[in-house]
Amino acid sequence: MAVVNEFVSEYYGKTVTKTEDLEFDACCVADYDLSLLGPITAEVKEKRYGCGSPIPQLLNGLTVLDLGSGAGIDCFIAAQLVGPQGRVIGVDMTAEQLEVARRNIAPIMENIGYSQPNVEFLEGRIEEIPVESGSVDVVISNCVINLSDNKERVFAEIHRVLKPGGEFYISDIVADRRIPARLQQDTTLWSECLSGAAYSGDLTRIMRRAGFEDVRAVSRRPLSTVIEGIRFEAVNLRGFKVALEDACEDYGQVAIYRGTIEGYKEAFTLDLGHVFVSGEAMRVCKNTADMLVQSRYAPHFTVSLELYHIGLFADCGVDPEPGDATSASASLGGACC
Repeated sequence: MAVVNEFVSEYYGKTVTKTEDLEFDACCVADYDLSLLGPITAEVKEKRYGCGSPIPQLLNGLTVLDLGSGAGIDCFIAAQLVGPQGRVIGVDMTAEQLEVARRNIAPIMENIGYSQPNVEFLEGRIEEIPVESGSVDVVISNCVINLSDNKERVFAEIHRVLKPGGEFYISDIVADRRIPARLQQDTTLWSECLSGAAYSGDLTRIMRRAGFEDVRAVSRRPLSTVIEGIRFEAVNLRGFKVALEDACEDYGQVAIYRGTIEGYKEAFTLDLGHVFVSGEAMRVCKNTADMLVQSRYAPHFTVSLELYHIGLFADCGVDPEPGDATSASASLGGACC
């Protein structure tokens, strides 16, 4: 652990000083809402190291925690979405990155128009998050968890800090097979988010052991990099601190999206298998129903009560067939597990 933390911190503190310094494309593509980039300073924007945009909906007034926040670009985006009554906490272990983030708080808050900062940056490791248990509504992370060599601990910590019904929404890199130890010893490949990437099947098991059943894939993007036949994907994943079953059980339920989430009047995407069209009833398994009812999304859905147990939900799952190597995240549910 200490050795990995040391060379990763060195890499992002001294070796890499801007996005263009990265050798591979794993952590230099982020699909940001351009309207939210306006208030952010050039210094922060040029130090963006991510593989997606891990910013979910409905953040106003919430406490958001960013793991591996770096120079703070995702924190400053979230700061605009939580509003002046919300709070954003960035955690990073690299002193140079924290220095950049902290000195940009004042100018970015002025650009946003907040009289008081709603963001702070803490030094710490994502395996030991310096935040109180049950104090966070949403945990985000952008291409950082793959850098940890103790992912079990990371997800256990995410589960600890989340409030009941809270959500993690992360962008990260997964592999279509277990990466050999000799490749994991390549510090450049690890630091660039490749050789530390978890095999998708192992990642699912890790998250389940931490208490996150039925984690859903929201998006997938294959990487161009292939190493010794190993394929990688950038995925957006969401999981809820809700007691769910380990399979998708059918209780005859339906869910109707009310069209009330700002910016999503016509439809709302929960995951790759659940696109809710406003006003249309959609059959859902018990897990999906519970996610909607027991999270902050509840006011925006009408979910019917359980009728009786029918068995496994017949229409769950949009994943490739077992053994299909075209998807690195084949075992991560795009719909239900």
